[in-house]
Amino acid sequence: MSNLQTKILTDTWVPMSWDEYIQIIEDPAYEKAKGYYYNGRIRIEMSVLGNDHSQDHALVILAASNYAAIKGIPMNVKDNCSFRKTGYREAQPDVSYYVGENADAIPYGTSIISLDEFPAPNLVIEVANTSLADDKGEKRLLYEEFGVNEYWIIDVKNVRVIAFLIENQGSRRITQSQVLPGLDISMLEEAFRRSRQTNHSQVISWLLSEFQK
Repeated sequence: MSNLQTKILTDTWVPMSWDEYIQIIEDPAYEKAKGYYYNGRIRIEMSVLGNDHSQDHALVILAASNYAAIKGIPMNVKDNCSFRKTGYREAQPDVSYYVGENADAIPYGTSIISLDEFPAPNLVIEVANTSLADDKGEKRLLYEEFGVNEYWIIDVKNVRVIAFLIENQGSRRITQSQVLPGLDISMLEEAFRRSRQTNHSQVISWLLSEFQK
């Protein structure tokens, strides 16, 4: 195991077998790491997540969850939850949602969500401060193969939301959410712009008034 550890490069994709990946991700030294496995390669993310990432991470959860609540859309949100297709793929997105008829698909007490047993989340969100290129590239391909319905990338530095509809193992840009019907991506972007100037309470107050129109 020590030999494996010395060879691991973080925040990049490294060729490795599934069994080696499981050894690494279960090692206590990587307890706080985010792990991804796709196409015979692993990506271990151990970057310190600072204020900007955490602020946008929290805001997107508040925005999407409040929208679903106001519109009466059943949902359950997962924060940094791991999804596993044994032997093939694993991901730990920043945020994920089970929506509609899938809202209660994952029973309480479940640890890593096995996609051999349960459906993939309907919506996956990555907050990109230093990982934008990978979130738009390899991770997007990974989520296409997972079969999620929608994928959002929060571009922290450029204050924008890049949203994709996923279907037939492909993806295309969208300006309005299909998973949360009627939610304009531009409204989310405006919320993030406002968050650069004011606190979350004021931003959410504005969002709630917009959602109720």
